[in-house]
Order: sequence, then C-alpha cells, then structure tokens
Amino acid sequence: MDSHNKNAPIAVEPEADAVIDDAILHQFVGYHMRRAANLLQADMARTLKEIDLRMITMSVLVVVVDNPGLRQSQLADALAIERPNLVSILDELESRNLVLRTRVPTDRRAYALTPTAAGRTLAQRALALTTEHEDRVLAGITPEERSTLVSLMQRIGSASGDA
Repeated sequence: MDSHNKNAPIAVEPEADAVIDDAILHQFVGYHMRRAANLLQADMARTLKEIDLRMITMSVLVVVVDNPGLRQSQLADALAIERPNLVSILDELESRNLVLRTRVPTDRRAYALTPTAAGRTLAQRALALTTEHEDRVLAGITPEERSTLVSLMQRIGSASGDA
C-alpha cells in the first residue's frame, strides 16, 4: 500500500479508558436536542411501561380521547404517522378495548375512532404520568424557561413544516 496516500486510514489504537472529546459537537443545536430527546424518551418509556403503553400508543390514545369520531386518516396526518403503522397501533389499542373503529357510513373505506370508557380512564392516567415525568426531568429549569423552550421548539417545527 502506498504510504503517501492521503486517503489511507490512520492506524490508531485508542486506550480503553480514554476520555472521548465531543466538544466539537457542542456548537450544534441538533446535537443538544438529540441528547435531551434521548434522555426524555428513555424516562418516558420507563414511566409509561407502568401502564403498558409506549409513547406512540399513548399519543394515539390521548388524541382519540380528545377528538372522538376522528378518522384514521386524520389521526395519521395529525401525528405524522405512516398509515400502515397506524393500523398496527390501532389494532393494539382495539385489542385492549381502549379504542373502537367503526365504518363511516358515508365513506365505507374510512373508519371513525372513538375511545372506550377504559380508554378514557387510561388516557387520563397516561396524561398524569406524563405530567409527572416532565416535572421530574425538567426540574432544573424554571416555568418561564420551560415555556420559552416549548415556544422555541414549536418555532423550529413550524420552520421545517412539521407543525
């Protein structure tokens, strides 16, 4: 192999206990957002496991509870979920008797979604646990900072066309 090749890999044997310097990434908002999101999601997953929900099933359930009668297509659009993926989520919620799917009489291809009493009860519990989770993981910031954070995240989402 040509020892003068600029593209040749440099053989380096890192020490097993070496401290990795990631400071170069600290300038990027996305880096901090991803790290924060990872922490938030891990804690949320542990929190919702107590009631046998995942973040996505909780999101679907609470939106259905808040919007009884909405169509599957509307829900998929609102939560930016691919329709085939939503079907499996709804199958799970329906099998647990949390959500009902009924055909829309005026459009036999469409289904309306309504929560059951058990679904409404579980959604209330999920929202309470989510509030506790956010209070716990965001305890280090003031209510004003939290409001600013939410506002900034909404602006980022709006600028990218996601909100």
